[in-house]
Amino acid sequence: MESSRLPEDKNLAYLPSFLAAYVRFVESINFYIGRFAMYLIFLMLGILVYSSVTKTFFLPSLWTLEMAQFAMVAYYMLGGPYSMQLNSHVRMDLVYGNWSPRTKAMVDSFTVIFLIVYLVILLYGGISSTSYALEYGERSYSAWRPYMAPIKLIMCLSIFLMLLQATAVMLKDIAKLRAPKVSEEESEGGVQ
Repeated sequence: MESSRLPEDKNLAYLPSFLAAYVRFVESINFYIGRFAMYLIFLMLGILVYSSVTKTFFLPSLWTLEMAQFAMVAYYMLGGPYSMQLNSHVRMDLVYGNWSPRTKAMVDSFTVIFLIVYLVILLYGGISSTSYALEYGERSYSAWRPYMAPIKLIMCLSIFLMLLQATAVMLKDIAKLRAPKVSEEESEGGVQ
């Protein structure tokens, strides 16, 4: 049975207390938002089942396809930081899997900088697009014509949470590097 909370990272003791508190705070927020976002898939499925039934037996609704797309965007975007927190995102594992935990932490603490730069640029563009949508009441070009501001707000929030999680992951990698060296057998739990 899966635990309702992630285990405490022991390496956080090697960070200053305010940085360790930041990592715990960000991971707590992303944990609960990610757990909420998991259930959005059922909302999307419900909308699509409703759409199928109404298209088969009744008059089709205009809103179902676009609303299912909005639910999928919220599911995907809000679940991203949680996926990163669990380290369950897709990764090219050609050489990475054979590296020691310290080497992985060293490479990850460097490469995450590129992710942070990308997320800052993405957030800047998202805020610009969202402010336009709010100011001018931007609507979709579909027959239903929903306002675009709500989904753009969710996207900006998600990008911001991903940015916070990326910095928390970088700090955790730095903490791993600051921790005293242990043998490979101890770091992997002694399991062969």
